Amino acid sequence: MLTVENLTVRYGDLTIVDRVSFTVEAGEWLMIVGPNGAGKTTVIHAIAQSAPYTGSVRFAERDIRHCRPRELARNIGVLAQNHYMGYAFTVEEVVRLGRYAYTPRFLWGSADTESDKIQLALKKTGMEPFLKHSVLTLSGGELQRTFLAQLFAQDPRLLLLDEPTNHLDLIYQKQTFEPIREWLKETGRAVISVVHDLSLARAYGTHALLMDRGQITAMGKTAEVMSPKNLNKVYDMDVYGWMRDIYSRWESEQDHQTGKI
Repeated sequence: MLTVENLTVRYGDLTIVDRVSFTVEAGEWLMIVGPNGAGKTTVIHAIAQSAPYTGSVRFAERDIRHCRPRELARNIGVLAQNHYMGYAFTVEEVVRLGRYAYTPRFLWGSADTESDKIQLALKKTGMEPFLKHSVLTLSGGELQRTFLAQLFAQDPRLLLLDEPTNHLDLIYQKQTFEPIREWLKETGRAVISVVHDLSLARAYGTHALLMDRGQITAMGKTAEVMSPKNLNKVYDMDVYGWMRDIYSRWESEQDHQTGKI
């Protein structure tokens, strides 16, 4: 579905991403992980055509540099980490904007099929009760789900997620990632996510790309990439030991509360 070859991003003399190559097939959820400054988000920006790069990015064997914006929007959708809203649009209006690539008159109404897609997107994300609410009144998690619903209404084949739950509470992390997991079950879809939380990467990713200092350290199936050896090298610490220590504290507290200790 997506082929990235020798992707390189430079700003002046500084190389942010250095000759990164990988592929993503339908049905895969690729997690891009690594420490701060590894170049993860820059990879997403380059694929989304919002950062200058050398190398090639091909979607369905076509160089996406040659795709018109409307065509690109029908195939690739992007969910950012933050959204800055300066106008009191309703949730429905924001989600409706996801259909802009399919009709030239999206601001003046839509056919029944368009409305059906919008309603389905709202249902998938649990945002139906907020239909007429101003986005300025929403919590961070509700706002993120609103833009996820916009993506579902857009109905692309590939989702690009740039740390979509980095600033959200646990319940909102679940409410964001679970609908995406269900969305991915449809034929001909794929997801690429940048995440800092390694637990989320292990829980949802089918594949992983581990980066450090702009380069790929490992890529492949999630469990293989996120091995103790690979993670310890990149993060310069005993990652598994740290995770086990955190988990053991939860286990100890649970045992104490249930009377096992």
